[in-house]
Amino acid sequence: MRIVKHGEKVLRQACEPVDYAAVKRELPRLLRDMFQTMYSVRGVGLAAPQVGLNLRLSVIDVRPEGKAQRLVLINPVIVSKSGKVVHEEGCLSLPGVWAEVERCAKVTIKALDARGRPYEMTGEGMLARAFQHEVDHLNGKLFIDHLDFITKLKVMSVIKEARKNWT
Repeated sequence: MRIVKHGEKVLRQACEPVDYAAVKRELPRLLRDMFQTMYSVRGVGLAAPQVGLNLRLSVIDVRPEGKAQRLVLINPVIVSKSGKVVHEEGCLSLPGVWAEVERCAKVTIKALDARGRPYEMTGEGMLARAFQHEVDHLNGKLFIDHLDFITKLKVMSVIKEARKNWT
C-alpha cells in the first residue's frame, strides 16, 4: 500500500467510525496489507488515513521483547492516561523527520479487535506512545502538532528538505 505523506488532505481529517459489519468481509485483506506495509518500512504502527482510507482503524506492533504482538484497533478511544515522558518520535507519513514529543507515560484504550470484539488494554512505554500516536492520526493530528511554536518552525524546515526525497 502507498503511504500517504505530510501535506495530503486525508491526514488532517477526523476519521469516520468503522461499521464492523460493513467491512467484515474486506477486513482480513485490509489488515494483512496494512501490517505488511508497516513491516516493510520498519514501522510500529500504521493508521488507515496513512494509506488513504478515512476509517477509524489502525494496526500496531511494537514487538515487545522482540516478539510480534499484532494489535488491531478499530474505533479506539483513550479512556485514561497518566504520567508524562518526552521521547523522540517520528512518523511513516513524515519520513526522515524526528522530534522530541511529550506524551503520557501510561495509556488505556478501548477498541474492537479484528473479529469485532471489544477489548481494553493498557500500555506503557513504546506501546503507550503508539496508542497516542495512532489515535492522533484517526483524529486528523500529527506528532508535529504537539510541538511548541519554535520547535515546529525548525521541524517544518526539516520537512521541506526531507520532502525532496519522498516518493
